[in-house]
Amino acid sequence: METLSTLTEEKTATLDKQRILADYKIVMISRHASLTVRKEVFMGKAKFGIYGDGKELAQVAMARYFAPGDFRSGYYRDQTIMFAMEGLGLQEYFAQLYAHTEIQAEPASGGRLMNGHFATRSLNEDGTWKNLMITKNSTADISPTAAQMPKLLGLAYASKLYKENPKLHDMTTFSNKGREVAWGTIGNASTAEGMFFETFNAGGVLQVPMVISVWDDDYGISVTNELQVTKASISKALSGFKRNQKEKGYEIFVVKGWDYEELVRTYGKAAKLAREEHIPVLVHVVEMTQPQGHSTSGSHERYKSKERLAWEAAFDCVVKFKEYILANNIATAKELDRIEEDARQLVKENKDRAWKAFTGSIKKELNEAVHLIRELANHCNNQEELLQLADELTQTLNPVRMDVIGTVRKSLLLARNEPQELKAELQDWYKKQQQLNLERYSSHQYSESAENARSIASEPAIYDEQAALVDGREILKACFDKMLSRDPRVFAIGEDVGLIGDVNQAFAGLQAKHGDLRVTDTGIREVSIIGQGIGSALRGLRPITEIQYLDYLIYALMTLSDDLACLHYRTKGGQKAPLIVRTRGHRLEGVWHSGSPIGMILNSLRGILICVPRNMTQAAGMYNTLLEADEPALMIEVLSGYRLKEKMPANIGEFKVALGKPEVLREGDDVTIVTYGAMCRIVMNASKQLEEIGISVEVIDVQTLVPFDVDQVISKSIRKTNRVIFADEDVPGGASAFMMQQVVEGQNAYYYLDSKPVTLTAKEHRPAYSSDGDYFSKPSADDVIEKVYHLMHEAEPKRFPPIY
Repeated sequence: METLSTLTEEKTATLDKQRILADYKIVMISRHASLTVRKEVFMGKAKFGIYGDGKELAQVAMARYFAPGDFRSGYYRDQTIMFAMEGLGLQEYFAQLYAHTEIQAEPASGGRLMNGHFATRSLNEDGTWKNLMITKNSTADISPTAAQMPKLLGLAYASKLYKENPKLHDMTTFSNKGREVAWGTIGNASTAEGMFFETFNAGGVLQVPMVISVWDDDYGISVTNELQVTKASISKALSGFKRNQKEKGYEIFVVKGWDYEELVRTYGKAAKLAREEHIPVLVHVVEMTQPQGHSTSGSHERYKSKERLAWEAAFDCVVKFKEYILANNIATAKELDRIEEDARQLVKENKDRAWKAFTGSIKKELNEAVHLIRELANHCNNQEELLQLADELTQTLNPVRMDVIGTVRKSLLLARNEPQELKAELQDWYKKQQQLNLERYSSHQYSESAENARSIASEPAIYDEQAALVDGREILKACFDKMLSRDPRVFAIGEDVGLIGDVNQAFAGLQAKHGDLRVTDTGIREVSIIGQGIGSALRGLRPITEIQYLDYLIYALMTLSDDLACLHYRTKGGQKAPLIVRTRGHRLEGVWHSGSPIGMILNSLRGILICVPRNMTQAAGMYNTLLEADEPALMIEVLSGYRLKEKMPANIGEFKVALGKPEVLREGDDVTIVTYGAMCRIVMNASKQLEEIGISVEVIDVQTLVPFDVDQVISKSIRKTNRVIFADEDVPGGASAFMMQQVVEGQNAYYYLDSKPVTLTAKEHRPAYSSDGDYFSKPSADDVIEKVYHLMHEAEPKRFPPIY
């Protein structure tokens, strides 16, 4: 091995000439890739560009210690580490810039993510897991600042579980007994976000193997550190987290982003501490630069002084790396020029190949469309307009698929009055493209594997003749006990879940039985609880993460929405995190702990299954189903149901409730009432009273809002009753409006209605305190009776005269 004469014996193990020049080549490739992205955007070949220039040197140093089985959770300036760990090819990098929709060309997302958003594929085409121990893994990036941090905690926490739980040691395609490091990266400005602080604190408490690198170029777009972080330094601000001889905590390193030797040495130490001792590490990389500014949308010359710009030019890590190589006689200037020229040429060749591949499929479709439009024009009255559309499409500079399809749609509109046989060929082509584009742009919102929740059949609960009548919480407790006993991948975490068995006792005694690794207390930190679950699920485990009350879901809503809900979609089936989020809500007196913000959840969490069981037996059946499925889900238990009596099923760990399948709780002929959760008891109570005055109500529990009534049970009921009420506890226009749209529009139930569809909801405000507050804030049985009676009065006024 050829070593540097100026280096000590300690350094020669990692700093040899061949490796240094290999690092220099990667640095130069990455730098020219960044420069090329900016040019491509300004040429109109891409919509937007963001890049990692100025951050290259620290990333090649980090990449030395990124081992197979490790995971990255970073952000959009990490292209260099992706190149270095061979998780991203140059052509793939540019394919993402152009939004190429083929997975083979752009494996991170199939064209769904903006450039700089990286991901490796953890799943085979059929949705089954790959061997994650033979690859260097990157979780799918997201744009919101600091949002990559919560799942980083979970990625590292999984290593802790794999290490400390012997029953997981045979899962060798997911872990080598917990020796995997989770590598997180974040910009200096984003460390001011709450998600960073919450995750950082949790990592120190849990002592998990994660290395957090802060790329610090002193700015957050135009705002300097002085206006963002206490002491203008995140490492100084977090110095209280530093471990000492008596207290656990973080190891904290500060290193300059242009100092190659020190970067290599620092990351070597960080990796060893995290991998071998499970000590979390912060690496604060200072004195970084951003040569092209934040992105293609602006210029940093607007807010940086001439002195700052001059300093950045001098301390650009590429410049300093070149100076270091020359000063240590590692290579000559001519050799470095050759490496740079080779890098520039390699970038150009891959960029050109990516562009050719991207435009090739579109040009083929464009030519097909132009041909069909011209053929149609030859036989149409609107010949001139159609030919003009075809000519304009042909002359479009850098056409995208939108140009092609938009022109075809305009052509079909122009030809609307022409005989069917003349336009049939163009129509067929358009319909085929619609299906292709549905797959390109809208597939994998939910699992398409054989393990998707909709494929899991129901299995009824079985009861012994002498089945005990127990509190609902006992049903859940027995279900969780079975889940923990039969599947070592399952664990539950949350506030008060462990020692006292959760605030409603559904885990009572299970920590003592299964251990605190399986049933675990956490601090009050909803965002990182969810992050712990996401990261662990990404590594093959089956977490149940508890948000203590439904109202508190808002704390974690961004992480659930921006990361978990769209994970499978934004990787086009490349990654999955089958996390079960457990919470409770609905009836309780007071402004908090009693909310039902279902409309908010439905609108922000598409991609997550939403289960709203009416009692704990139904909830247990749904948990059993979800544990066999490979999709994330939100389980909302009825807060007032834990002490209501239910029969204990004999097959508590096996019976399953099919998701998306409503249940008819009561048959009737006059009015259909569609509801869920706590409202089921109220509606059933009202329906019995209505029967006494001659009104027959059919009550349907939807059971899950996502998926929703896949067999159209509700529209079949409306065919019989011709009237429908959608009842729930959400605000007006919330979940009731969602259900109405799904049924009246989606199931075409308006054909069968003799009266307008009606919603019954809570008031717009949160529920007031006390029994009176609940009665006047949320729907009661009296409200249901009046709403149904009013419908029947409209239909048969003589039989049902007005009551007020």
